[in-house]
Amino acid sequence: MVGRRRGARTGRGWDAKPSAPARPARPGDDGSAAPEADGPAEDASPRAERAARRQAQRDPHELAREICLRQLAVRPRTRAELAAAMRAKDVADEVAEAVLDRYDEVGMIDDAAFARAWVSSRHHGKGLASRALGQELRRRGVDSEVVTEALAELDDETQAQTAYELAVRKLRTTRGEPDAVFRRVVGALARKGYPGGVAVRAVKDALAARSAEDAELADLLDPDLFDTPEQ
Repeated sequence: MVGRRRGARTGRGWDAKPSAPARPARPGDDGSAAPEADGPAEDASPRAERAARRQAQRDPHELAREICLRQLAVRPRTRAELAAAMRAKDVADEVAEAVLDRYDEVGMIDDAAFARAWVSSRHHGKGLASRALGQELRRRGVDSEVVTEALAELDDETQAQTAYELAVRKLRTTRGEPDAVFRRVVGALARKGYPGGVAVRAVKDALAARSAEDAELADLLDPDLFDTPEQ
């Protein structure tokens, strides 16, 4: 009798390949139709409609307060900014006015304080002059009288010093012919709201402080050629 070769698979020993577990029968395996689910999936549009109805049934004052608080959680806002946010959510004007009046009373919104903080932060942080600051505040709905009062705290001497410091930094990174450099730096200051005369003086002083050669160059440059119109 011929024996099996050593190491040959027997199909039953330790080296036998395990049989795959039986797969549970699934509906439809026998050709029959799979049963339907207990009920049809809920359509998304009815859910959206119910959510809209719940929103409409909410106390409008509660909704207005929620909108304002979300806006104020990001940063301080002007009264006009909060009114615009509520208008975008279809809050009635009379409801918005009532909520804003209450927030005024408790000090949660204060356009005068907002304007003062804005002027200080944007001038010292971005080097913006009073002209540019006034434009930004008016775009945010701050009353012109309030803007004027806030800008009064930013005197001419402070702005001139800031313009000079900006010119010094800008000259370090601007390359080109002297007149082109002068023009570009003056233009950069003008875009930050500095009047032409202030910008020109700041750049000439910054040039003069760099070296004797630059001081001579500053004397040769005609300010009238680089002055920018008042805006």
